[in-house]
Amino acid sequence: MNRLFPHLRGTPSAGLGRIARTLKSRNYRLFFTGQSVSLTGFWMQRVAMGWLVYRLTGSPLYLGLIDFAGQIPTFLLSPLAGVWLDRWDLRKTIFLCQVLSMAQAFLLAFLTLSGLIRFGHVLVIAIFLGIVNGFELPARQSFVVHLVEGRENLPGAIALNSVLFNGARLIGPSLGGLVIVAIGEGLCFTVNGFCYLATLAALALLKLKERERLPSSRSALTEFRQGLSYAWSFVPIRNILLLVTILSFFGLPYLALLPAFAEESLAGGAQALGFLMTATGLGSLVSAVTLAGRSSVSGLDRALAFGAGLFGLALVLFSLTGTFSLSFFLMIFVGLGMNLSYITANTLIQSLVDDDKRNRVMGLYVMILSGMAPLGSFVTGLAAGGMGTGRTFLYGGLVCAAAAALFLRGLPRLRAATARSAVAARDRT
Repeated sequence: MNRLFPHLRGTPSAGLGRIARTLKSRNYRLFFTGQSVSLTGFWMQRVAMGWLVYRLTGSPLYLGLIDFAGQIPTFLLSPLAGVWLDRWDLRKTIFLCQVLSMAQAFLLAFLTLSGLIRFGHVLVIAIFLGIVNGFELPARQSFVVHLVEGRENLPGAIALNSVLFNGARLIGPSLGGLVIVAIGEGLCFTVNGFCYLATLAALALLKLKERERLPSSRSALTEFRQGLSYAWSFVPIRNILLLVTILSFFGLPYLALLPAFAEESLAGGAQALGFLMTATGLGSLVSAVTLAGRSSVSGLDRALAFGAGLFGLALVLFSLTGTFSLSFFLMIFVGLGMNLSYITANTLIQSLVDDDKRNRVMGLYVMILSGMAPLGSFVTGLAAGGMGTGRTFLYGGLVCAAAAALFLRGLPRLRAATARSAVAARDRT
């Protein structure tokens, strides 16, 4: 892996060793176990919902619309949620969000199995889940800090979270595709509902120290503006967030359009779609395990540029293929580049941000990561309806590759700003 991708500087054995050290934290181990079950169910639902919408409508436009409707609440809510999370109990917040997510899964299962399901039902349920995720995703990002023993384990925990997420992506979609072919989408939604019980049990078993939550005399909007000003004025964080914005808007919507691509370009069905998403998860899992073996954040900025470039170029090549075997192979590199970009961006931001701004900056990060994608999905859904999914993937990949080149060109200025910030922090102490 390192000979192919020297910017990663990790080894599989080192990655496994760091994972083992991180899992020694009892709280993190419990949360990791619960999430591994819940996220597998989530990815089963993701592929089932996409296939259900395409079966009901036969339109890539509606695929983009459902992704837009499901994630736009996250875009709107997560920045302010980052402010409110400073005042709320993170465990109770995540617990409530998991209960609400379980309820939507069972409702979706009932409507599908009863034959009552219509596109409008899926649309409303997607919006509801997006509202829940607007609070749950930034809460989960910040919660990791309180689960690991020793801040030196934080980078490993972030990478391990991605191993978990993409391991579920590796298993969930393929299982979902097989279940859809054999029985239908309704069972996928039912399984997902029961999977949430694993995280609820893990949260109940955690032993955490009480975290002091100081009341603030400032309004949530004022604190949000302060966090936004901090992120924009600090050049390294600003450049990272801008790159993630472009990747999320122009590249990440490929996930929403995959059902149409599998049907139109590959003449495949739900099973082909499941395997394509599995290939994405495989590449993402490889990048996550490799990054977990890194001993420091040195060089992660170049790894971020490399990952973004790989994501864009692989997406371009994927758009030009018409065979399933080659598409599967290229989708591995799409997943590898995409996940490499997002893990390194997350790790760099968590390492650079001031502790008192962490929740607010992570709220912005979640807004961009999970909120810009629906805007991109809506636009690319319109584009795909006019010029086809293949050409839409092509142009999106080219934009991502160009953004990576610009980020790489600006690295000297980014590193100089980081060095100045480190000196100023030492002077303050």
